[in-house]
Formats: sequence, structure tokens, C-alpha cells
Amino acid sequence: MSAELVEAALAAATLPCVVIVTDRSETNLRWALSSLTTNGQMHAVELTVIATAPVNGGTAVGNVTREVSAAGEVGAVVAAAEAIAGSGPPAEDAVALVTGGPDAGWDAAPQQTSVEVFASVAPALGAAFSLAREQGHLLFGFAEHVVTTTYLGSSTGLRRRFVQPTGRLELNAKSAAGGSAWVGVGTADFSDVDISRLHEDLLVRLGWSATRIDLPPGHYETLLPPSAVADLMIYLYWTAGARDAEEGRSVFSHRSAGTRVGESLSSLPLTLSSDPAYPGLECAPFVVAGASDGATISVFDNGLPLEATDWIRDGRLSELARNRAWAVRTGQQPRPVIDNLVLDGNGQASLEEMIASTSRGLLLTCLWYIREVDPEQLLLTGLTRDGVYLIEDGQVRGAVNNFRFNESPVDLLRRVSEVGVAQQTLPREWNDYFTRTVMPPLRVADFNMSTVSQAS
Repeated sequence: MSAELVEAALAAATLPCVVIVTDRSETNLRWALSSLTTNGQMHAVELTVIATAPVNGGTAVGNVTREVSAAGEVGAVVAAAEAIAGSGPPAEDAVALVTGGPDAGWDAAPQQTSVEVFASVAPALGAAFSLAREQGHLLFGFAEHVVTTTYLGSSTGLRRRFVQPTGRLELNAKSAAGGSAWVGVGTADFSDVDISRLHEDLLVRLGWSATRIDLPPGHYETLLPPSAVADLMIYLYWTAGARDAEEGRSVFSHRSAGTRVGESLSSLPLTLSSDPAYPGLECAPFVVAGASDGATISVFDNGLPLEATDWIRDGRLSELARNRAWAVRTGQQPRPVIDNLVLDGNGQASLEEMIASTSRGLLLTCLWYIREVDPEQLLLTGLTRDGVYLIEDGQVRGAVNNFRFNESPVDLLRRVSEVGVAQQTLPREWNDYFTRTVMPPLRVADFNMSTVSQAS
């Protein structure tokens, strides 16, 4: 039905337009107090019509998104989008719509998920619940699997289809003594999720939490696990727009003029990249944009092919994100954002090996409630959560209090002293929006724990 909705909308349109249909199938499990609580199955079809109209001074855009259940509802959405376009101001990001033909399998049915995707997870959770009851701690968390089939068509003949499976699982353990530990994983189909191993990791951390140590705020040598690194690098990525940098509004702006592209951000060979074909992190290989955001994401770029891009290469800033319109204005190549992110520094040490080589420092679990304080420095603040541990002489001695931190992920790259082996990970703060990441653990000599936090 979804390809037919696109064709029906295009047939009803009287203006040049782009039509996007997303068929979203979702299933989930939730648990608390070491027992399954709920499971659910949901399905929704969403139609977005982006109409363009010639107006005095350029081209205006009208975009309308609604859930639909039948082809008869399409005409009203098209009419609403065209009405907005016909009365709107010229769009700053207006360029010609992307052209092309149909993808192979364009009219194939959307793919669905079901509770069967948890066939191996549910029994393993049951075993973990039993062990938790025996050992006197509680397990909380959820597993979610979403399959989104996107159909994108335009009045220029373009027809694109992509199926995106997205899974995530979070498992949290709490001890009677007040210890809390968290693990999370991203996955395409849950076949690679090992509940028993995740639970073992939690048991180790709960054991560390049996010893409590109070520490004051300060600058500490700190080991950031991959999940915490992902949350910081995602924020860096979201703010790496070419226009903001070129107009002097971001951390990537040069002090005198222009941008910091070409400047060294780290003495280590760190590369931050995105690639729609990265194994295990596959994502849409073309732009899908329901709305424009200025000079990074543009509805006029819908269907534009995406290419592997190094945002930072060997420690140097190498590229910033820009849509086609801004690329034309500045004489550069378009670099649309991509829905995955990889940081690698050719490190070989595991997090456990990095712990063993630490004389004294902190080991974090994850970061939480991250907010921007100063965009010109990309200074962020936030909280540690679910376990901060003191390392002495290569051994974890116990759990310490939580902190509020103040750090810039850009400045942090300059101060990284060791990079571990990169691995697929799930960000804690941003996993509602961004799940496909590969990150290494990092050692930072002087991570700024600005104040003690009472958060648990």
C-alpha cells in the first residue's frame, strides 16, 4: 500500500513535490522488579507531502505530515501542502529537486516486525530474573525493535525505498544497598544480544558498588566507556554545520574568519566518520528530510545519494555538514548528515586493559541530562549516572558519588591521552534519536567534574 500512497499523492499534486511515506512497525518488551511487565505491538503509516511553488523572489515550500490509513486521505494532505506553498515566502534552501528513476523493488510491501524478534531474549531474561532474585538485586529495562520502510518519490521521477531495522535494549540493576548499574546495546535484529553476558557485567559493577567512597569535585584522569564517548561525539556531530561555522557562530568557526577545517583537533590519529554502508550500522543511503533546518538538512535534497564522509581525519577537522543550497552559495560540495557515526583511533586496548594500566583515576558508566552551555566552545554540562568508580593501581576500589561535569567534546579530543579499541555501542542520552554508533573507550587526563551531584 505504501508505494501506492506515494503514487496517489503525486497524481493528485498540481505543483512539483516530494512525497515520503514511512511505514513503521514496532514491538517492545518492558520489565521492572525482575519481572516482565508489558509487551506491545504497534503499526503506523505516515505521509509527508512537500510541495514547492514559484513565488515572487524564488520558490516557496509547504510541507504537511499526517498519519493515514487509506488512499482516500491523501488528497487532503496534498491540498494542504500546496496551499501553504502557494502563500509562503521564498525558501532560503531552494534548489532543483533531485532527479532519478525507480529503485529495484520500489513497490515491494513494507517489512514488519513482531514479538518473535525477542525469541532468544525473553528466555534469557527469565534466567536473569531468577538469578537476580537469588542474589538480592532487581532488574529493570526494556527492549524495542522498530522496522521502518521508507518510500520516497518526487514529481521529477525519483523513486527510492529503504528498510531500516533499529533495535535497542537497556538493562539496569539495582542492589539493596543502593548500587545502580546500566548496560545498553544497539542491534538490528537481537540475534547478537547476549543477556547473560550483559547481566554478568552488571554483577561485576554491583560488586564494585559494595564499597562506597566520597570524592570532591575536581579534574580527574577519567576513562570514558564507548557509550559515554558516543553521547559526546553525537553532540559534536549535530553541531558541525558548515553555515554556523562560516558565519562565526560555532566552535568550528575560525577566530579571524572562515572555519577550522584543516586544523588539528587532536594529536592522536582520531577519525570521526559516517558511512551509510558501514557493516552493522547500515542506514538510508539517500537523504530523507521531512523539513529543512537551515543550511544542513533540506527538503530539496530528498533522494540525494549519501557518500561515506570523514568529518575528522587523523585528528584534523576535514569536513562540515551542508545542504546543496549552501554548497552552491559557498562553492563547495554538499555534505548531508548521515544516520550513523564512527570514531576510531586505531586503538588496540580493551576497557579492561585500560583499567589495569591506570594508577589512579575514575571509570564512568554513562552520561545523562547533557545540555549546551556555550555554543562558541561547545561547552556541555551534564551528570554521571549508574556508576562512577575509583581505580587505584589497576584495580577498581569502589563506587564514588556522582558528579556534574563541564566539558567540551572538541577540547576533550585535544586532551585524550589513550584510545582503546572501537566497538559498536548504544549512547545512553541520545538513543531515542541516534543508535548506530561505533566508539572506543577514551582516557582523558583531566576530565572536569565541576560539582558533586546527588543524582543516583
